[in-house]
Amino acid sequence: FMLVMPLFCIVSSSLKQGLGFYFKSVSSKYVVSALKVTLFATVIAVVINTFFGLCAAWVTTKFSFKGKQVLATLIDIPFSISPVIVGLAFLMTFGRLGWFYPVIRWFNSVFGANVRIAFAIPGVVLATIFVTFPFVSREIIPVLNAQGKDEEEAAALMGAGKWRIFSRITFPHMKWALLYGIVLCTARAMGEFGAVSVISGHLRGVTNTLPLHVEILYNEFNTTAAFAVSSLLVIMAVVILVIRTLIVEISGKNASEAV
Repeated sequence: FMLVMPLFCIVSSSLKQGLGFYFKSVSSKYVVSALKVTLFATVIAVVINTFFGLCAAWVTTKFSFKGKQVLATLIDIPFSISPVIVGLAFLMTFGRLGWFYPVIRWFNSVFGANVRIAFAIPGVVLATIFVTFPFVSREIIPVLNAQGKDEEEAAALMGAGKWRIFSRITFPHMKWALLYGIVLCTARAMGEFGAVSVISGHLRGVTNTLPLHVEILYNEFNTTAAFAVSSLLVIMAVVILVIRTLIVEISGKNASEAV
């Protein structure tokens, strides 16, 4: 009841003034801009976190080295820090009062560029990457730990290279966990609010994502339009949920067949 009823209320409220008003609300230039920013930040975050998540999971499960526990702890930092604090940290790092701002200003003066991180798209992307970093690696690590190292060590003794071992042995075991982590990372990136809210500056039509634009519409008492834009996030969430369910079913079927 608590899960389904709010979603039903969002959909019904978004259609309160008819389909014409609904399509007008979700097709406005600010909504289109927010959708583009949301999708852009999500795609970049998923690609980067997939690559580094794979690397982090592989390194922490297949190799022994000093600082391994430190690396494992660093991976979990986004889980323990409030997203608002993350946004504030990025703002105090890359904003005009941040310690990194002189470097940005020097780069712009030397190369004639206009690079901005705070209150710009790069800041939105960085904040999204940070808060979604653990989702891919934390889905893969338990699978690789359960797999062990015996198969990789046997292949190495037979002369196989690292890439061949990874592509032929390691990756097939973790591919479904990887897809599951990508789905979770995508869902989290699309719905991120706290960190992006601080670092973006709420620039309508420039840095606003869909969750931020919903907040603006709601604060302006334009509730029907706010629910209409919210329904876009609901639709994307449902699509991701369907994909997640299919991945779970296919992976479970393959596992049972393998047994």
